[in-house]
Amino acid sequence: MFWVALSGLIFSSFMALVRYVGATMDPIQTSFLRYGFGLLFLVPFFVKVRWADVAAANWKLHTLRGLMHGTGVMLWFYAMSRIPLAEVTAIGFTNPVFATIGAALFLREVIRLPRITAVIAGLFGALLIVRPGFAEVDPGAIAMLIAAPIFAASDLIAKVLTRHESGPAVVAYLSVFVTAVTFVPAMMVWRAPTVEEWLLTIAIAGLATLGHLAMMQGFKVGEISAVQTARFLQLLWSALIGYAMFAETPGLYTWIGSAIIIASALFIAHRESKARQTGRPTVEAAHTTRTPPH
Repeated sequence: MFWVALSGLIFSSFMALVRYVGATMDPIQTSFLRYGFGLLFLVPFFVKVRWADVAAANWKLHTLRGLMHGTGVMLWFYAMSRIPLAEVTAIGFTNPVFATIGAALFLREVIRLPRITAVIAGLFGALLIVRPGFAEVDPGAIAMLIAAPIFAASDLIAKVLTRHESGPAVVAYLSVFVTAVTFVPAMMVWRAPTVEEWLLTIAIAGLATLGHLAMMQGFKVGEISAVQTARFLQLLWSALIGYAMFAETPGLYTWIGSAIIIASALFIAHRESKARQTGRPTVEAAHTTRTPPH
């Protein structure tokens, strides 16, 4: 739980830097630089990729995942430049909700009434934060609502890929594809970054990689169902950092919606844990982990 809680603090710091850079740099250019520099930090993972992994790779699924994830990344970076950190974090917690829907639609997994109820509650929580029709909806919130199911679909494809391919290979291919997908859009809005922006984007890539490593360590040494609750501390980190750096104060509806989303996500994780114990299929394979898409 310590490692997962630490990863949440690192991710929140990473998000704050993205928000800060987003005030002067186009979010698409920022997303390209994040993954471009991220390739350098992933050199140890590339070393682990064997030629047999390359030959056996399902390139159709890797390409589809790269296109989807790259699109989601650009939407996520745009949302980060528009709406408070706590809102981005809270809406991002709907990932298991959308993953459950995707598993039922595309993987033909049986979703029973309790989990369906949790899905509906999670979606209601997200809508409560955005409140369409009751408040002016920021384009950043719409972008995040679109990005969340895209990332969930990317997770499902990763689940399928890891049945036959190594984890390092799947991580490495995604980084290459996302860098390629964001390259052309980034060139269309490109401007020469300042020295400060170069340093900040390098720090962004480094923090994102470090956050993933901390989360993987947490999942490695602890049961996923046990450490899952520590992930939601990221909402607290995001709220505190958002207030300290940008004077962002989450509203009442953000907290209520976040509580509903977190409760639904915890319930889904609990159902998955019980299903694994009884040997029934689950949305999340027992040997895989879901990590943030930053």
